[in-house]
Amino acid sequence: MTSPLVIAIDGPSGSGKSTVSRAVARELGLQYLDTGSMYRAMTWFMQDQHVDLDDPQEIAAYAKQAQILPSTNPDTPGIHVGPIDVSEPIRGENVTAGVSRVSAVPEVRALLVDLQREIAANAVNGIVAEGRDIGPVVLPNAKVKIFLTADETARAARRAAENGEDIQATQQQLARRDKADSTRKTSPLVQADDAVVVDTTDMTLEQVIERILNIVRGA
Repeated sequence: MTSPLVIAIDGPSGSGKSTVSRAVARELGLQYLDTGSMYRAMTWFMQDQHVDLDDPQEIAAYAKQAQILPSTNPDTPGIHVGPIDVSEPIRGENVTAGVSRVSAVPEVRALLVDLQREIAANAVNGIVAEGRDIGPVVLPNAKVKIFLTADETARAARRAAENGEDIQATQQQLARRDKADSTRKTSPLVQADDAVVVDTTDMTLEQVIERILNIVRGA
């Protein structure tokens, strides 16, 4: 009996992970998990509960109360906190400004990594999981590991176009997020030693998807 196919796609903000991962999951008939949305949902919960995001101990205490429920259907991605659909609110400026602080709290990462592993283990056909620590930490035994990246200018242009924002302001925001993610003590953004690097700077979306599908087929 063959094991379910697990694909880990990591990379910095704005590298196209979500769009590409959904497309790959859809093409291969796999489930899809956006782990970044889980940290955003946790941040939304903290803000909804008026937790001080500069107090890691308070965040840790409240984290156990959050019921984070991500969709794993690539055709209908989204996420709930309990009964509340927070798919849109978690993309707002308020959550974006706070997510690095919440995601850096070890207790938050431990809770969500456990949940991510549970979701992957229950994905009968397999799963494409994307985030910042999937290959190195969450699913180190994934059959395929991809590190998706692009230069900062390209990432900022894509994110700005997606959100209707100013490119320069977006680039500054991404630089701050990159620094926070790559320097945090717990599960920093790093490339897994056995990951295949895919630089999307000069590639179309279709080319990126095809490149990853070819990597999967050759694994």
